[in-house]
Amino acid sequence: MQIGRVKGSVVATRKSENMTGWKLLLVKPIDLDTFQEKGQILVAADAVGVGQGEVVMLTGGSPARQTPMTDMKPCDQLITAVVDSIEIKGERIFEKHR
Repeated sequence: MQIGRVKGSVVATRKSENMTGWKLLLVKPIDLDTFQEKGQILVAADAVGVGQGEVVMLTGGSPARQTPMTDMKPCDQLITAVVDSIEIKGERIFEKHR
C-alpha cells in the first residue's frame, strides 16, 4: 500500500463493461520521509468516494482486485481509504482538517 494525494479525474466514456460506474482518479504518490509528492501520477479506481486534494491510501497489483467492487475485474490501483492522520515515531506528519 502507499499514500497519495488526489490530483484530478479521468473520464472514459468507452471502457470495459466490468468498469461501468467506476470513478477514476489521478493520484500522485507521497514520500512519507518528506511528505512531498514524488513519482509518477497513477490512475486509480475510487472505492470509498474521495475528492480532489484528499490524501488517500492506495492498494496496487493483485490485492487491488480483492474487493467486492473489483473482484475479477481489470484494476491495478484502488483507493481503499481516506487518510485522517499519519504519525511516524510519535510525530504527527499529517492531519486532515475537518
